[in-house]
Amino acid sequence: MNRGTIALLGAVGLMAAFAATVYIYENQQAAKIDVLGAKYNAPPYVRDYSQSLGPDDARVVLVEFFDPGCETCRAFAAPVKKLVESYEGRVRLVLRYAPFHHGADTMVKVLEAARRQDKYWETLQLLYDRQPEWADHHNPRTDAMWEFFPSVGLDLVQLAEDMLTPEIRAILEQDIADANTLGVRKTPTFIVNGKPLQRFGRVELETLVRVAVTEAYGN
Repeated sequence: MNRGTIALLGAVGLMAAFAATVYIYENQQAAKIDVLGAKYNAPPYVRDYSQSLGPDDARVVLVEFFDPGCETCRAFAAPVKKLVESYEGRVRLVLRYAPFHHGADTMVKVLEAARRQDKYWETLQLLYDRQPEWADHHNPRTDAMWEFFPSVGLDLVQLAEDMLTPEIRAILEQDIADANTLGVRKTPTFIVNGKPLQRFGRVELETLVRVAVTEAYGN
């Protein structure tokens, strides 16, 4: 075997070894990301009952602790949904409750009861649209909303009954407990793959999500 052949075989061998190393590394990274994704799809970030938008196996988990009586939550609702949808299945939005405003705990129960009628998102939008009418900080008037609930197709009798169930009360209590565990003190609070949004703002949130997507998917 001449020197040229030996050199060629050596080069081929090096290329094969390099390719194998890259393959192993990429698979290790993918496995690591999958583990992290599972971690942030678990308590205290996410509960089995948590309402969400996006696939359950998304590698980026955007958790939002919100209050239906919060003006800033209302302002961020549409942009956040648009942000999640722009990543085409790579980001999962998970909604958690932090009802700091007076009367907001009642509306959380409304949302969960509406969910049993498959009217969660419509009811949430209604609460935001009519927020000035029921969420006055000094004089909340949650009863004023009942005349509007039929407009999204809610059965009021069933809604009232479901709001009183222990399961819905347990959801509210668990979300409040998880909010305390994670140090949530204001709404909305955003956490992306375990990293809280440190400097609040729409651009800052978009950047945090973009970085997480790049880390998880490589582009």
